[in-house]
Amino acid sequence: MHFELAFVLIFAIATAVAIAARYFNFPYTVALVVAGLTLGAVHAFEPPHLTKELLFAIILPGLLFEAAFHVEFRKFWKNKLAIHSMAIPGVAASAGLTALILSPVVEGMNFVSGFGLLSALVFAAVIVSTDPIAVVGLFKSLGAPKRLLILVEGESLLNDGTAVVLFTLVVAVATGGQFTVGGAIFDFIKVAGLGALIGSAIGFVVAQVIKRVDDAMVEITLTVIAAYGSFVVAEHFHYSGVIATVVAGMLCGNWAAHAGMSPTTRVAVESFWEYLAFALNSVVFLLIGLEVKIGSLLASWKPILVAYVAVVVGRAVVVYGMSALLRLTSERMPWSWSAVLTWSGLRGAISMVLVLGLPADFPHRELLVNMTFGVVVLSIVIQGLTMAPLLRRLGITGLKDAYQEQYELARGRLGAIHAAMAALEAMRRGREIPADVLGQLEREYQEKEAVAEKELATLKQQSTRFHEEEHQEAIRRVLIVEKESLLKAYHSATIGKEAYERLASELDERIAQADAAESHTPSEGEALPGPLGTTGT
Repeated sequence: MHFELAFVLIFAIATAVAIAARYFNFPYTVALVVAGLTLGAVHAFEPPHLTKELLFAIILPGLLFEAAFHVEFRKFWKNKLAIHSMAIPGVAASAGLTALILSPVVEGMNFVSGFGLLSALVFAAVIVSTDPIAVVGLFKSLGAPKRLLILVEGESLLNDGTAVVLFTLVVAVATGGQFTVGGAIFDFIKVAGLGALIGSAIGFVVAQVIKRVDDAMVEITLTVIAAYGSFVVAEHFHYSGVIATVVAGMLCGNWAAHAGMSPTTRVAVESFWEYLAFALNSVVFLLIGLEVKIGSLLASWKPILVAYVAVVVGRAVVVYGMSALLRLTSERMPWSWSAVLTWSGLRGAISMVLVLGLPADFPHRELLVNMTFGVVVLSIVIQGLTMAPLLRRLGITGLKDAYQEQYELARGRLGAIHAAMAALEAMRRGREIPADVLGQLEREYQEKEAVAEKELATLKQQSTRFHEEEHQEAIRRVLIVEKESLLKAYHSATIGKEAYERLASELDERIAQADAAESHTPSEGEALPGPLGTTGT
């Protein structure tokens, strides 16, 4: 079958699966994998193979950039300790624990002879990166805490790069290379650090160009250049293309989009990347299912099951250990979140591509491939299907009920109305549109505003939590304005250095309190910190 025809079939199947998954309220990515497994079992057609070239040249940069583009840097940086600890030392620790658990069990149960610690480390390095795409959409639909979503997405963005570097180092040792702890750390810092530098440079240049043009098609093209260009350049120089693309995506999403794009252009750019992410996800998860050979997995079901348990246990130990350490810092999180972070660690295409990239004569290659494919499928199907019940069981699904949905609709509607009224006022000042036309539109929007505000007031009577969330948001905005004013007064010599430092310290403490309140929504009747450090009622 021609390559082009195969891809048309893949998109047709993905569309049918998307419609069916929406109708039956079934996780889309899990449905794609199951569809791929079914089609692969009956040999319906010969699909394109999930190769490193396909993943690295087309799929991965687009998915990474789209995710990074929508990550709010302020919230990411506020959780930097938790994200970086899980994505860098946490990944290495998880790989080590998985290997330590797996090696003696496989050897002791005589699944295969000669499967030592080094072989187990290769498998652990292959499987350690997470791909939570299957659960991120579920988090949003169920109203899981925003900070939890940031932790899951942030870790996933960074641990791909860590896993690829770790895999390269472990395979080099397994094929006879030299290994030292200092050398490994230096190589990781060099590969990841220079990858971040390349991503920063390309993201900065693209952002500067975006600020100077006002053409939606050109600006979409520039973001595509940032996504794929940063990845290609970093990989060309043997640095981390993953990290480069993530950094470029954050720069474009948090700086270029806000400072250089008009509202119309931003909508166009976000729509483009939303569709591209949907298309790429559809391809990669369907190809995962098509790539798997059911017969081979069934023949190796025992080592696959042991490997799956080892992977989950290794991740659980690391996540709970990191959570315990984070409780000593300002980034502490509830223990229930540790269970979610453990269970949301699904495995995906990167693991499959890495293991397929092993040399043909690599020891135990066939077993490593089967174990990897098996663990990927089990994690997507089992964890993907049970994530929603777990969130509900732990009681951390937020208020994504009828009231919450109505509240979000009303707030979104009111925000749009206010933006339209501000635009009408600007037109009036600029005398761009006749006054009689503007007056009629203003009256219509004032009526809409009254309806939306009445709806919001009614919803707030159902639960004080809605009011508390708005209160927290207002506090943070006011504190930021205070700090900007304080800095301006210091620069203009209105206040001296000592007064500035004292007042800035007080403001930083209040901002930290607001950040803590923002990540922990109080229960009904619980007091909130006021803007002046007092307690609100």
